[in-house]
Amino acid sequence: MAQYGNNTQLFNPQEIPDGSGIKVGIAYAQWNSEVTDKLLQGALEVLEQAGLAKENIFRISVPGSYELTAGAQWLYQHHPVDVVICLGCVIQGETRHFDFICHAVATGLNGVTLKFGKPVIFGVLTTDNQQQALERCGGAHGHKGREAALTALQMALLSDDQKNKIGF
Repeated sequence: MAQYGNNTQLFNPQEIPDGSGIKVGIAYAQWNSEVTDKLLQGALEVLEQAGLAKENIFRISVPGSYELTAGAQWLYQHHPVDVVICLGCVIQGETRHFDFICHAVATGLNGVTLKFGKPVIFGVLTTDNQQQALERCGGAHGHKGREAALTALQMALLSDDQKNKIGF
């Protein structure tokens, strides 16, 4: 993802693309909701700024980050979306559980992308502690929910551009 400055902003606000014709799915995890609620709010703000109609945003809440893969798949199976954003937060604990969850989520979301031939945006924070997570949803390290929405817009528009170029 292209970045400006110290990673507090992905694009200048004037560079938010017109997303008025795009349909977006968002799967977000309930676990670590203090963080994921902020990620979701930031993503929704960007989509609104991009001109998406509320009826073109399909949301599904899942228990935790591990379940984001199923959420993304269900969104593609049951809604006419162009792109899916997955938002979650996995915080390192004292066991290797963190490693297994992070690997499973990354691999699973990539599998959904390949299965449907449509992008799944990885908006899952993988941090050492709660403070690091909070710094990435509106704090010192930017807002990864906003970044995920901007990436989704770019990918959906890229897909549309590519389809038009090759005659789909």
